[in-house]
Amino acid sequence: MPFLLAVSSFIDQLNDKIGRFVSWFALLMVSIQFIVVVMRYVFGIGSIMMQESIIYMHAIIFLVGAGYTLLNDGHVRVDIFYREARPQRKAMVDLFGVTFFMIPVCVLILWFTWPYVSASWAVQEGSKETSGIQAVFLLKSLIIVFSGLMILQALSIAAKCIMTLILPSSTEKEGEG
Repeated sequence: MPFLLAVSSFIDQLNDKIGRFVSWFALLMVSIQFIVVVMRYVFGIGSIMMQESIIYMHAIIFLVGAGYTLLNDGHVRVDIFYREARPQRKAMVDLFGVTFFMIPVCVLILWFTWPYVSASWAVQEGSKETSGIQAVFLLKSLIIVFSGLMILQALSIAAKCIMTLILPSSTEKEGEG
């Protein structure tokens, strides 16, 4: 069990650090959007690169930050029965969900997007606009990063669920005595 705890803790720390770093892109994205609007409507100047950077930052926030959101239980959940359940029941539901839904879906995303991302890297795909960001291949790579971080966080959740199911809680021990 110490190994599971160590792996889970490492994954949680990784996604936490990544999520905290990525959160700064929200402030940067809003600032650049403000600058783009002022440039366009006050000074009549446009910048395709700045407009595309907003798309890149948006993708980074949502794709790279998804593992952090999962770590902090921030994704939408239908919890009609889950909310009132005991920790063991919650652990069974979560373990079932990550094992039969989350990990398989992320593996499918990896499987089907790998050729798409590889082809983009092969030609060093860039923006269709001449003054745009010439790194579309990096943008597409975020799909792979998303799947990897989500799988890692799912494994962390699974490890915690297994520990909850195997190790009796301290409250149960007190009730037995």
